[in-house]
Amino acid sequence: MQGRIVGKVKRVNGPVLTASGITDAQMMELVHVSDLGIVGEIVKLREGEATIQVYEDATGIKPGDNIYGSGMSLSAELAPGLIGNIYDGIQRPLEELKKLSGDFIGKGIAASAVDHDKLWHFVPSVSVGDKLHKGSIIGSVQETERVVHRVMIPPTVEGELVVSSIVAEGDYRVRDELALVISDKGKKTSVSMLQYWPIRRPRPVADHADLREPLVTGLRVIDTLFPLSKGGTVAIPGGFGTGKTMTQHAIAQWCDADIIVYIGCGERGNEMTDVLREFPHLTDPRTGLSLMQRTILIANTSNMPVSAREASIYTGVTMAEYYRDMGYNVAIMADSTSRWAEALRELSGRMEEMPAEEGFPAYLPTRIAQFYERAGHMKTLGGGEGSVSIIGAVSPQGGDFSEPVTSHTKRFVRAFWGLDRALASARHYPAISWLESYSEYTDEVKDWWNGQSQNSWSANRQKIMELLQKEVRLQQIVKLVGPDALPDSQNFILEVCSLFKTAFLQQNAFDEIDRYCSIEKQTKMLSIILRYYELGLEAIQKGVPLVKIRRLQVVQDITKMRFSVSNDHVDDIDKLELKLERSMMQLGSIYEQ
Repeated sequence: MQGRIVGKVKRVNGPVLTASGITDAQMMELVHVSDLGIVGEIVKLREGEATIQVYEDATGIKPGDNIYGSGMSLSAELAPGLIGNIYDGIQRPLEELKKLSGDFIGKGIAASAVDHDKLWHFVPSVSVGDKLHKGSIIGSVQETERVVHRVMIPPTVEGELVVSSIVAEGDYRVRDELALVISDKGKKTSVSMLQYWPIRRPRPVADHADLREPLVTGLRVIDTLFPLSKGGTVAIPGGFGTGKTMTQHAIAQWCDADIIVYIGCGERGNEMTDVLREFPHLTDPRTGLSLMQRTILIANTSNMPVSAREASIYTGVTMAEYYRDMGYNVAIMADSTSRWAEALRELSGRMEEMPAEEGFPAYLPTRIAQFYERAGHMKTLGGGEGSVSIIGAVSPQGGDFSEPVTSHTKRFVRAFWGLDRALASARHYPAISWLESYSEYTDEVKDWWNGQSQNSWSANRQKIMELLQKEVRLQQIVKLVGPDALPDSQNFILEVCSLFKTAFLQQNAFDEIDRYCSIEKQTKMLSIILRYYELGLEAIQKGVPLVKIRRLQVVQDITKMRFSVSNDHVDDIDKLELKLERSMMQLGSIYEQ
């Protein structure tokens, strides 16, 4: 057993242990318990005693077992080979664990997160004598066909650095020394492809950069109405069956992030199995390659140790920050933070801490804030820019958005995509409610969007949101007195909003054309629907009955345009708009006479 003996087990309470005789141990130190080598972490220290949470099944641990210290915190292993891999909550590669222990993970089984014996072709980008600093890039490795892995000087190195030696282009292992740098104080640092970083500590950055570009998802309700910027945070709350996981899957496949980190945190085993089976066979629409060429999966199902579930989101965000420091835009899918909060509650209860609302620990808001605050668009230490966007699913019991996890999450995110059970029951997907959802990134991404839409996006978005608000008020009147009591001009608002929901907000993930909608197609679709509203109002003012407008063939064509017009032929929508104008003009001329 590696490490020194720092104490002995005194009490076992599930995944929470009490240790006595503690000597030479530190807070949050990684430890191994008993000769089984079960991984744990010191979370409390008292005089001579410590509380340890273990990340594996504690069956078999007994009082008197030795506790071995490692001298370091629970850390992520960062090197080429992360992309395309599947890990558990403490970054053990599941495929390697299966080779070591079969279909069931044995106690104390350990494997490196990346293959230490694999050779990577390293291409240096610096020379002897070059002046560098922490975070500087010294060379690159082709990690996958999609991702170039940039080898960086660790962010813990201090002072101005000078390259003392650098290897020639060639094949090297992750532990091999690639460069030697000397600081202005004379300290020598060996640089390899491999870094370790404590998962609970954010990686340092040079500065925050402005949020100015949206994370394009291809989902119209998100991109057009409730956009998320690169480096932003968003919560997707919804009850069982409302489509949280499927929405995240669609975003993971179609969004324009460079790297995807998908964290299955406490989800049901069959759901996670579907992810693990489907993702390797999904195709990246931008490159035609496997989606796994830019994806890291963390699988920590509901029947796996609860402590590892608590650690899994920190493991995921640490790997995301690592690729952000290379200059990449990374998107994290955390599914679901409610299960993570339940892990906190269970561990807190076993440690006999004072519970707060609904039994959650009093520090729940702090932990949620610490997670979401690690998102952002950053200026990296290496002089570039990168971002981490966090998309967290929340599973409120009974769909109650006032429960603690959802309400606290809303305090720390700037976008909220609330899923509506009534929409899901009506087979309206994505079931994102346009009444409960919001985005505070609209102003940040407005200039980008207007540049893509001839300065029409901001005004058109405002118009359609106002129409949706008017529809709510009119629907209340209709429930009281019926639609016949409304004039045609107001009934037409209901008609346009119904068309907007069917032709724009609804999206079929199984349709080859409709599953992804380009920015250009989205702007043209919104524009033609608003044009229909303007022309229809003019026609009604000329005396045209609403029923005549409804029966126009072009209105049916607009309803079907999401299926009939592909992203490569968006000019067909312009032709459709000309047809709309001609039809309305002919209809208006009849009633003017």
